[in-house]
Amino acid sequence: METSAAKQQPMVGVNTTSADQTYLRTELIQRRERLQTVLQSPAADASVSQLLTAVDSALSRIAQGTFGLCETCHESIEAERLLSDPLVRFCLDHLTSAEQHALENDLSLAASIQHALLPKPDWTPGGWNVRYHYQPAGIVSGDYCDLFEVGTSMLLMLGDVSGKGVAASMLMSHLHATFRSLAEVGLPLDHMVDGANHILCESTLAGQYATLVVGRFDHDGCVEFVNAGHLPVLHIHRDAVTPRNSTGVPLGMFCNTRFSVHRLTLAHGDTLFLYTDGLTEARNPDDSEYGLDRIRTLVARHAGLEPAGLISESLHDLLKFQEGLKPTDDLTLLAIRRADRTIGARRKQQWKS
Repeated sequence: METSAAKQQPMVGVNTTSADQTYLRTELIQRRERLQTVLQSPAADASVSQLLTAVDSALSRIAQGTFGLCETCHESIEAERLLSDPLVRFCLDHLTSAEQHALENDLSLAASIQHALLPKPDWTPGGWNVRYHYQPAGIVSGDYCDLFEVGTSMLLMLGDVSGKGVAASMLMSHLHATFRSLAEVGLPLDHMVDGANHILCESTLAGQYATLVVGRFDHDGCVEFVNAGHLPVLHIHRDAVTPRNSTGVPLGMFCNTRFSVHRLTLAHGDTLFLYTDGLTEARNPDDSEYGLDRIRTLVARHAGLEPAGLISESLHDLLKFQEGLKPTDDLTLLAIRRADRTIGARRKQQWKS
């Protein structure tokens, strides 16, 4: 049976939206019902009663309009922490020593898991030269980067999930598992992205989404990719740079959307350059944005470089632009170049053998 606090309509809190509070209130009521069921078991211990009290307290705070306020400083608690754990009562600045230690351990574990999900930095698939740079702004990242082979093709995913911190890193890990599973089914690329979009819509909160490029590369240079609301992919060819723009909305934003597929053939020596908004939205001391034009100019100037050199020049130019300012967003760069004819033929033969 609901408490009187649970029956009242929620007020809009300080640090979460009305939709978030409606969602959290529903979640808390469902948890309360489960706890009450567990309490009826002879095996239930005191911790179940303590959790039930904490849930009732959170429901009461929603009803009173104080949900999301730190009980020490009365300032807003971090929204992503509330969405991850609606029982949170204190902001990061006012955690106890034990809570701070537990949080640090959780972050370290999340960072280790995230690092283990990244592709091998020296991976060299047949016919392609690939390099990437992955740089979280904090301990964990909301950027998503994956490369792996399925059959005779290589699959690539690079994107940026909404939010920051642990919540964003969890969504990134969710995407990683989703695409790895769907890739094994052998679906056409657009169907794979459609499937991932449905899964994301059904398993995340409103407002959680991901901009993403998903590509399939064949050893003969044929490439197809979906750009779901992400920044333009830069096609570097014959000392020119052609942007391949987004043709769809981010994943997780609309359940019934469809995603168009770009198709092109890369000549030997052509490169695709991908990046997240940690590059485009980086700022200098004058508060000017790095921007797309600077990226296009830079990669055009270094069109003949191998991926490792292109990424190195990009990072050098970014550091020079920022003039010592600390990055405020996650940064991922990825360059994939179709190997020169002789190298590509040798790697293709190795692949077949």
